[in-house]
Amino acid sequence: MVCSSVAVFAQAGKSEYKITNKIQLGGAGGWDYLSVDEPAGRLYVSHASQVMVVDLKKGALAGTIADTKGVHGIAVAADLGKGFISCGRDSSVAVFDLKTLAVTNRVKITGKNPDAILYDPYKKIVFTFNGGSANTTVLDAKTEKVIATIPLTGKPEFSQSDGKGKVYVNIETKATLTVINTNTLKVENDWSIAPGEEASGLALDNVNHRLFMVCGNKLMVVMDALTGKVITSLPIGNGCDGVAFDPGTKRAFSSNGDGTMTVVQELTPDTFKVVENVPTQTGARTIACDKSTHALYLPSAQYEPQAAGATGRPKMIADSFMVIEIKPVN
Repeated sequence: MVCSSVAVFAQAGKSEYKITNKIQLGGAGGWDYLSVDEPAGRLYVSHASQVMVVDLKKGALAGTIADTKGVHGIAVAADLGKGFISCGRDSSVAVFDLKTLAVTNRVKITGKNPDAILYDPYKKIVFTFNGGSANTTVLDAKTEKVIATIPLTGKPEFSQSDGKGKVYVNIETKATLTVINTNTLKVENDWSIAPGEEASGLALDNVNHRLFMVCGNKLMVVMDALTGKVITSLPIGNGCDGVAFDPGTKRAFSSNGDGTMTVVQELTPDTFKVVENVPTQTGARTIACDKSTHALYLPSAQYEPQAAGATGRPKMIADSFMVIEIKPVN
């Protein structure tokens, strides 16, 4: 079969997506990953040293999980009634009760600066991907004990589980994707993602076995999750740190810090096209998808104007932190 891709920016026509809400959360500090708990109708949002919990039906803050120093990500284990938070500044995992949001345990990990965190329901284990030590710590999700430390070839970023014995993680500093066998807890493969560079976000079409990696050189790389073969690459916006895949629509969404969201349609397992670039907001660089409603959530804030020629991030306007909700028009 001949693999192909089509890159078409459908900006001339009417957008298929619209911003339906801007959920104002306020507070100071940065943010990273966010996670949807679909059965509970909740969104967990990392923000500075806390996790903000949003009731998606009400579009409002439902609670806060405090004292999660340098929080990066949240993994929900709905079958166990608990969640896991990666706390980068003190290299720990905060375990919390999904019903009460109370922190029930703090586990010291075997690495530095845990970034992405993943719950694998197949083996009921949790992986923290440690950016400061180029390894992953594995916890037994039931006992909350460390059961393994797996060395990696470089700085890990986002991850995905196929729920059948494989975990995938981007290695940002090596332009590779690592495959971990969850039965042996050993690295099985390291695959090149060329022409992609500095991959951050990772999503998975678990039906057609396609991985979507968003890269620092403004590309979305699509890879065969079974063989490691790069199928194609497509243009995305600048400053991307996240990607989501909606199996209901067969679309991948790249959240770009430049204030756009690139929408990629999977036409066949080997054919993809860019549908459009949806305007969002500057700084909206991470994303989560509610697969039950097809809604997309991107955290961001408002910023003060910068002088001409200024470098670095602009100053955030106080209490302007929010989550942007985007839904299909029809």
